[in-house]
Amino acid sequence: MKRCDVTTIQKIGMPSMVLMERAALSVVEELDSFDLTRVLVVCGSGNNGADGYAVARLLHLQNIKVDVLFVGDEQKRTTENKQQQKIAEYYGVSSEKKIENNPYTTIVDALFGIGLSRPLSGKYLEIIEQVNQAEGEILSVDIPSGISADNGKVMGNAIKATRTVTFAFRKLGLVLYPGADYAGVVKVKDIGITARGFEGRFPKIYTYTRKDLERIPRRQSYSNKGTYGKILVVAGSKNMSGAAYFSAKAAYRMGAGLVRIVTPEENRQILQTLLPESIVTTYQRSQLDGDWLTEAINWASAIVIGPGMGISEEAKYLLSKVLSISKVPLVIDADAITLVAKEPELLHDHEQKIIMTPHVGEMSRLTGKPIPKIADDIIEVAEKFAAEKKLTCVLKDARTIVTEGTEDTYVNISGNNGMATGGTGDVLTGVIVGLLAQGLREREAARLGVYIHGLAGDAAAAQKGPYGMLADDVCDAINEVVR
Repeated sequence: MKRCDVTTIQKIGMPSMVLMERAALSVVEELDSFDLTRVLVVCGSGNNGADGYAVARLLHLQNIKVDVLFVGDEQKRTTENKQQQKIAEYYGVSSEKKIENNPYTTIVDALFGIGLSRPLSGKYLEIIEQVNQAEGEILSVDIPSGISADNGKVMGNAIKATRTVTFAFRKLGLVLYPGADYAGVVKVKDIGITARGFEGRFPKIYTYTRKDLERIPRRQSYSNKGTYGKILVVAGSKNMSGAAYFSAKAAYRMGAGLVRIVTPEENRQILQTLLPESIVTTYQRSQLDGDWLTEAINWASAIVIGPGMGISEEAKYLLSKVLSISKVPLVIDADAITLVAKEPELLHDHEQKIIMTPHVGEMSRLTGKPIPKIADDIIEVAEKFAAEKKLTCVLKDARTIVTEGTEDTYVNISGNNGMATGGTGDVLTGVIVGLLAQGLREREAARLGVYIHGLAGDAAAAQKGPYGMLADDVCDAINEVVR
């Protein structure tokens, strides 16, 4: 964003005061839904504070009772900050030395912007605490003060905003947690800042919106079940059939033509009862060396292995066999990830395209890094792992990351906490492999699958509520999203 500002102001010639005026106008526009009986604007000494002074002036000119509280270092005030303060004072905007006991109905947070790089202390912590304890709603300008724009971390303490108005691009600190919780509803406003003049793809990190559902492969009028792919799901262990069911069902819901489940004999009856559309190929321990497994692997146009499979010697044999024989795209999930973590040489010189879908705990086993370290640097960890292993990594968390390590990185913002329940990860695996089978490249299948999976979770939550939501609810909602 700093580079964008410099490009827009210095290279293109757009005056910074014009950008500030547009920023202030966009903030005031969002304040229309707030109670503006009495407003306080808290301004820092940087350009974020300058935006705040402009907001206060515009509100004052609408005959709204507004006060400005300056909290900052007089010696570090920017030229624009001083200029905006002078303009506001000329128009008659009143200033305060502290937050009065008389409650404000709305507080505008313009204390710190995206440049915050160290933890807050002293008077800044005090004022943030006072603002958070105030009765009125809070609107933050660009980013809640105290949140790192780079990673969403809380720098000592942070404003808990009702709404955040940010400019040009959504900042990563507004997407990653805990910053996303502090930001409230985020509105991205175009104020004339441009990314033109950058070399290569910009920005590097991005997400999807509903328009991206157009990326779903189109159904063909002249087609048959083979047109939409043949999926092999190697999943389940003795009397553990749920994960295989969810993955297979989700693949069908995503539009796959045929789904074949390879699972222990004990799971046959329940899977054929729950999902009669699937082809169920079962085995017993003594049958693992037969030609049937090679035939099943060669039959598929996309494979998923791992859900509910366990980490027994039989499971290890199945994984090594799939890795050694298959030439089609492969999704490695759940217990297969744990097996790879135990024996990394399983992936040595793999020929097929692989998508791996670890959650943070599994990534800890894969990399040896502690879970808090992964959570703190989730994007960097995912990118490095994907690059080293030469695969597409889907690192699952409240904000799931999809990356190949060498290209642009996808951060997902669909989904909700109702999806924190058993089986939803198996549904995601099925969605991704369903897209793979229909011809999408690994990177596209992974990021679009994650997005659709989250939207299905949102649709299920809208219907059922987040409490008690089941994986089957998410699976069944895939149809609504795709439709």
